[in-house]
Amino acid sequence: MARTTRERVKSFINNRWLVFVAAMWIQSCAGIGYLFGSISPVIKSSLNYNQKQLSRLGVAKDLGDSVGFLAGTLSEILPLWAALLVGSVQNLVGYGWVWLIVTGRAPILPLWAMCILIFVGNNGETYFNTAALVSGVQNFPKSRGPVVGILKGFAGLGGAILSQVYTMIHSSDRASLIFMVAVAPSVVVVPLMFFIRPVGGHRQIRSSDATSFTVIYAVCILLAAYLMAVMLVEDFIDLSHSIIIAFTIVLFAILLVPIFIPIATSCFTASTDPCDTLEEPLLGDQQGQDPGQSTTPDHGPELIFSEVEDEKPKEVDLLPAVERHKRIAQLQAKLMQAAAEGAVRVKRRRGPHRGEDFTLTQALVKADFWLIFFSLLLGSGSGLTVIDNLGQMSQSLGYDNTHVFVSMISIWNFLGRIGGGYFSELIVRDYAYPRPVAIAVAQLVMSVGHIFFAYGWPGAMHIGTLLIGLGYGAHWAIVPATASELFGLKKFGALYNFLTLANPAGSLVFSGLIASSIYDREAERQAQGSLFNPDDVLRCRGSICYFLTSLIMSGFCLIAAALSMILVQRTKPVYTNLYGKTRN
Repeated sequence: MARTTRERVKSFINNRWLVFVAAMWIQSCAGIGYLFGSISPVIKSSLNYNQKQLSRLGVAKDLGDSVGFLAGTLSEILPLWAALLVGSVQNLVGYGWVWLIVTGRAPILPLWAMCILIFVGNNGETYFNTAALVSGVQNFPKSRGPVVGILKGFAGLGGAILSQVYTMIHSSDRASLIFMVAVAPSVVVVPLMFFIRPVGGHRQIRSSDATSFTVIYAVCILLAAYLMAVMLVEDFIDLSHSIIIAFTIVLFAILLVPIFIPIATSCFTASTDPCDTLEEPLLGDQQGQDPGQSTTPDHGPELIFSEVEDEKPKEVDLLPAVERHKRIAQLQAKLMQAAAEGAVRVKRRRGPHRGEDFTLTQALVKADFWLIFFSLLLGSGSGLTVIDNLGQMSQSLGYDNTHVFVSMISIWNFLGRIGGGYFSELIVRDYAYPRPVAIAVAQLVMSVGHIFFAYGWPGAMHIGTLLIGLGYGAHWAIVPATASELFGLKKFGALYNFLTLANPAGSLVFSGLIASSIYDREAERQAQGSLFNPDDVLRCRGSICYFLTSLIMSGFCLIAAALSMILVQRTKPVYTNLYGKTRN
């Protein structure tokens, strides 16, 4: 029976793919922090800041990008659209005020007040990230790796997208970039915010899902390749403004392609054919329960389940899925009968087990949570240090066009997030192996990248940028998915935003304490042997500037990989229970 137009429109509005595409577009504006390297020179010159003062603004930016407690809390008590609105207001007020100060339209404020404004403005990102990720993992609980990777990937690519838009504007006033950073997110987020929400029917498996994800991945690869090509052409060839406008129009056209997925699934695929959608139990639970969510709400079966976890032999987890579930069911039946007869007293559980819903307080007392946090601190923190210091690193090796490497690492960051989500999903789906092994691989890749930066070999900037960008980006696809699998979806916003604190903490240690001190010491040593005006800014030349820093960060990446492998060993039974079922 043909569906009416009204039914098709309703299906389109409530389509989880529409929510996902809207979240992708919002995330494309969530990477404003990556533009700090482009707006910092105009702030420095307009307000007569020195490098140390500018570095403090950079720390405020990193804190704003990572401190998301309020965003996580609001996402639990308010609709997601309300959290997005709060983020838009923060972004507009914070960076809008900075723009007024830089352009002389508002009085100059003390440095501490400027730090607060930068923090408030950049903190808006945490609301965009939280709302997008929460809706994504709730609407696609079986595809967390790809969903998180794609959404975080668009956040990483946001800087390159906004840079192209600014190039099209062709403004001679560098302060106009600050204005764009203040206004652009609100222009995109406010019209889309009501689409960001969990929708019904997320348990349905459609035959078109694999094709839809393939299309999304193809768009992502095309988008990254196109931006890379446009960046190189604009850098080496003096193009007319009309050609730049044409490049930007094509960019927007590529960004619009994914909207055809919800249109197609609503108008063509979503038919009344019962074979098209399958209501299947999700992994890891015989009741059709999502991985990462609590077991049955009534206390009786919940206590029995806890006892089964304590009593079952360890070798049960290594059995094939069918045999494993049979043995567990037998053990549970015996325990229930014994408990009913009073032969055994079932222990009351003291908290959730891995794979169930944790509150933040419950997660904070778990070793697995802190293994993730410190692994992220050492791995991702070292990557953020490279991103924040990429301009000075490239200048020390003799490169003048530093913005090329900033755009390149943004694109590699994007591909790292996409690839990290995709390949980590293959690991858990095809082999039921713990997802954190992919984090360890990314950290080993970053360790090699730091070695290239340390020795400054020919092409070191290009290869180092590639390896660090891919490894850093992969963290932000794999870690959120891992956290949702081990600690549940119910409090995912709060858990995710606590883990993001590892990013500025690592940057503070590596950049604020190690890199800056070693750089300034070497720059002073070089200045002593040459004619130097005390009023000039200290500059260091050569690979020696970041040699020791890069070696230290390479070593810490190896330690991070070791922590990730410890987590792998601890969580093997969890992933066997969650995903082993699909291999049979």
